[in-house]
Amino acid sequence: MRQVLLTLHSARPRATKAAADFAAQIQSAGIEVHVLESEAAALAEAGASNIVSVPSAPGIADTYELAVVFGGDGTILRAAELCRGTQTPILGVNLGHVGFLAEAEEDDVHEVAARVIAGDLAVEERLTVDVDVFVNGQKVATNWALNEASVEKAARERMLEVIVEIDERPVSRWGCDGVVCATPTGSTAYNFSAGGPVVWPEVQALLMVPISAHALFSRPMVVSPESRLAIEVIGENTTGILWCDGRRAAELPIGARVEVRRGSEPVRLARLHTSPFTDRLVRKFDLPVAGWRGTAERRQGK
Repeated sequence: MRQVLLTLHSARPRATKAAADFAAQIQSAGIEVHVLESEAAALAEAGASNIVSVPSAPGIADTYELAVVFGGDGTILRAAELCRGTQTPILGVNLGHVGFLAEAEEDDVHEVAARVIAGDLAVEERLTVDVDVFVNGQKVATNWALNEASVEKAARERMLEVIVEIDERPVSRWGCDGVVCATPTGSTAYNFSAGGPVVWPEVQALLMVPISAHALFSRPMVVSPESRLAIEVIGENTTGILWCDGRRAAELPIGARVEVRRGSEPVRLARLHTSPFTDRLVRKFDLPVAGWRGTAERRQGK
């Protein structure tokens, strides 16, 4: 039997209602629907029935043909933790705000269900980053991120002192609020807020962006996907904290070193539409494009 995993922002009634409607539609086509135990009650209250509840654990999505997410980017990032290391793609239905990782909006639920039933989905792999933390030369933590790994100051009143390195060579020393190491997928998230560039998701690259750096050279940098980025916490009184996708944290004492490289496991995202990323950028940020005259054929009146 075909099986689909649902994850949702269970505190949002719109998300639970949309997920329940979706579940009923694909169940009518003989697809079995599973949901995380922590979200099963909310889904049942929204009218879903015959739902199989499963425990939440990394890699649990391995047996499913698809994970469908009802929520914002944070909910999709949580689903990425469940699907990482599996072949299960993630399809996001946006019930949040901007929702850059989501493929569909709330009004598209019936189309999403029809496409899932038909198996009419494209899948693309998104670059991730793997992260290691060293203290006194010893590896003390490992992590990963789909959007970004950020090194931030632990105390609001103190500036973070860091030296940044690319490909085993020092680049600069910054007094700053932090440093973001992002993927192209994450370029529209924290990276964007920090002043980094928007990078099209099919571009293979890594980004390093300082946050409020007090330095002459403090520009965002885009480097090879095979480059290795490193951030060392220096100074006498500053400590930091590592955040991966804003979800998983590790403390960084003075002298800690964070190394970021291309991830060994990509995340697979399902697509409904083949429209270019440009259209998504314009739609999500509501960019002004009035006055555009279109392609050469349109300009020539053809």
